[in-house]
Amino acid sequence: MARSGIWYTHGITIQNSSIQAPKSFRRSSGIELTDDHFSNAQETLWRCDDIKLTNIQANGDYFGMNSSNIYVSHLNLIGNYVFDGGKNIEIHHSTFVSKDAFWNCENVTIYDSTISGEYLAWNTKNLTMINCTIESNQGLCYIDHLKMRNCHLLHTNLAFEYCSNVDAEISSSIMSIKNPLNGKIHARSVGKIILDPTKINPGKTTIITDDETRGEVPA
Repeated sequence: MARSGIWYTHGITIQNSSIQAPKSFRRSSGIELTDDHFSNAQETLWRCDDIKLTNIQANGDYFGMNSSNIYVSHLNLIGNYVFDGGKNIEIHHSTFVSKDAFWNCENVTIYDSTISGEYLAWNTKNLTMINCTIESNQGLCYIDHLKMRNCHLLHTNLAFEYCSNVDAEISSSIMSIKNPLNGKIHARSVGKIILDPTKINPGKTTIITDDETRGEVPA
């Protein structure tokens, strides 16, 4: 229950434990956490390196900020701004209820996971999502090199704004797409496509749907 515990520690394993205080783990490395519960994970795992998380339950904002070389399996987290500024992150079979998740990140790959929250992954480079379900208001914007395979976008609007090098295969419909910079997007259908020629070059992005949709160009 020690607030701000385990700082500047290198090489630590914690299993089957309850960590009840915020701000645990700062500037530490070689961290392996298995079957643990963070009841107050606010500002936990900041500026850490070489992290492995397995079967973790966590509740708190700013989890994993500015940390790197992270492997995650079965993390269930409720809290905003998760992994802000993180680098080299691989995630499997996890669930995030988080506003502004994965902002300002580099080299993130997410498999078989669910993410629900606003403004997903803005200003991130090299994001790959495979077999994921996403619910996000204005999610997936301002990303450079975005790859998606067999993903579902539920209640996601104004997606891909100012994204570059997009390669997205979406297995659901999308509410709306707005001003991607370049790339290819394939979806079951798109409710509304906004391509403003005063802000982007519409010819640099290919949008393919399984039914007929119409691009709407603002006056």
